[in-house]
Amino acid sequence: MIKAILIFNNHGKPRLSKFYEHYTEDTEQQIIRETFHLVSKRDENVCNFLEGGLLIGGSDNKLIYRHYATLYFVFCVDSSESELGILDLIQVFVETLDKCFENVCELDLIFHMDKVHNILAEMVMGGMVLETNMSEIITQAEAQSKMEKSEAGIAGAPARAVSAVKNMNLPEMPKNINIGDISIKVPNLPSFK
Repeated sequence: MIKAILIFNNHGKPRLSKFYEHYTEDTEQQIIRETFHLVSKRDENVCNFLEGGLLIGGSDNKLIYRHYATLYFVFCVDSSESELGILDLIQVFVETLDKCFENVCELDLIFHMDKVHNILAEMVMGGMVLETNMSEIITQAEAQSKMEKSEAGIAGAPARAVSAVKNMNLPEMPKNINIGDISIKVPNLPSFK
């Protein structure tokens, strides 16, 4: 089972953290720091798996990671998971992000955190791997984005209406608004400007 998925930069700043076991917020931060120290001090030419840190479960768990440019992708797993299977999952995750963001970079993870979490949720849920087919993951992520955009159109309507009213150049506030047979008396409101 996957215990946690962590992405942090070369300086240890977390860019994504998803825990599939309950930890307090302080413990999660300590796990992120400990994992960064364990992974970042390793040479580039050594294998990509090592024993988990004390906070994540010690020798019963493994840290499987890949280092791409400025980001570390780390999966904390128990002993039942295949190291090579998780390395492949990391590769699929990174390639999926790369296709969705066209050459993914650290800023994409910062400014599109919801989309990154949606992609991750298509792949892993509750610590179990759901999907590894990249085209299926991308299809579902695009469907989610399309649905969010259509909902944003509805949800954003009140804000657009207020903005439109504020930008109207009315010489004075109208006393009544007539729409067909309906007449609405406008209360005395302070100026929008």
